[in-house]
Amino acid sequence: MTLTALPGHPHIAYQGDDLSIESVRAADLAQAHGTPLYVYSKASMLAALAAYQRGFAGRKVQICYAMKANSSLAVLQLFARAGCGFDIVSGGELRRVLAAGGDPGKIIFSGVGKTRQEMREALEAGIGCFNVESEPELEVLSDVAVACGRRAPISIRVNPNVDPKTHPYISTGLKGNKFGVAHERTVATYQRAATLPGLQVAGIDCHIGSQITEATPYLDAVDRMLDLVGQIETAGIPIHHIDFGGGLGINYNGDTPPAADALWTQLFERLDARGYGDRQFMIEPGRSLVGNAGVCLTEVLYVKPGEQKNFCIVDAAMNDLPRPAMYQAFHAIVPVGAPAAGAASAVYDVVGPVCESGDWIGRDRTLAVQAGDRLAVLSAGAYCSSMGSNYNTRARPAEVLVDGDRAHLIRAREPLEDTFRHETLPG
Repeated sequence: MTLTALPGHPHIAYQGDDLSIESVRAADLAQAHGTPLYVYSKASMLAALAAYQRGFAGRKVQICYAMKANSSLAVLQLFARAGCGFDIVSGGELRRVLAAGGDPGKIIFSGVGKTRQEMREALEAGIGCFNVESEPELEVLSDVAVACGRRAPISIRVNPNVDPKTHPYISTGLKGNKFGVAHERTVATYQRAATLPGLQVAGIDCHIGSQITEATPYLDAVDRMLDLVGQIETAGIPIHHIDFGGGLGINYNGDTPPAADALWTQLFERLDARGYGDRQFMIEPGRSLVGNAGVCLTEVLYVKPGEQKNFCIVDAAMNDLPRPAMYQAFHAIVPVGAPAAGAASAVYDVVGPVCESGDWIGRDRTLAVQAGDRLAVLSAGAYCSSMGSNYNTRARPAEVLVDGDRAHLIRAREPLEDTFRHETLPG
């Protein structure tokens, strides 16, 4: 193969004709565990984390992995053991972090719709901070905390009205988005929070979107955030930490986001220039830690020629790889091994078996394939397994974590009976 710089390189790369994840052949994994199959590289995740750690050297920073990107317990355990905290958005995610051995004191609870029960569970667990996203949420959280005999540590998520220049579905920092408190209401909201008996102001938070591929939106957000910190502290409310969220993009299709260490060098230059470089910071990376560490292996079921389109029908589908259907997202699709003798190269839409026209994995891909061949959908470590579903009563795939020359089954393939195990017939 001539493809040497795949997304995920060098941990996901060809060794001769064979696609390998670290030192394990993808074909061997597919043979052992079947397809569809998610495979993750431990070394890739730790290398991505190391880039952030280099950028934070000498600074007071807590990295909180945004686990909505990939919430597999083994992935959470990996980051917990590496010293990370976690950014959660539900009570279910809280329980996953605790089950994986995460430190509750390093958990940040974000999300616009926290329930009272979720608030109680988080308070009882002793989480580090709630990122509050609306003024009504302040009142409810204070009531719940008082009833529990506690004070909830909070930061307020600010909507800075900064354009992250990404897909509109994953933009979160504009006025038209549902997230956060409007920039103009921030100081007043902090003043209200400081009066509520169940709250303890701890910090300020901002998250402008996901799959951001340039530094300018971050720099704009930093300036707006620091303006607010000055105003809030002038009003007599100390801010103990500043949380800049996450959202750094990855290479899906020739994308060139800044490296994490290079980005944070720029951001700290701005922070130092304004006198804030010695503060406590939080950061919530998700996709950039796991996205290019994962692949989804799939088998070609049929090759279907047509007058307008040729279709390569595979056994992975939109319920396994939701991003193309949801965001028209691009994932590179490459062969697991050398093409079979007689397989002619052609342009295909790569599609799954789900009964929807939106069930496509890739458009207009040049492939030399025939039934029985295996393909790898790259950059599948983020927002694939975690967003998967059982649509069409399809069982969820198995998951494997590769560590050097060892492959660990971290999630067994879901038995079909489990897809309706909790349903009952009325009589």
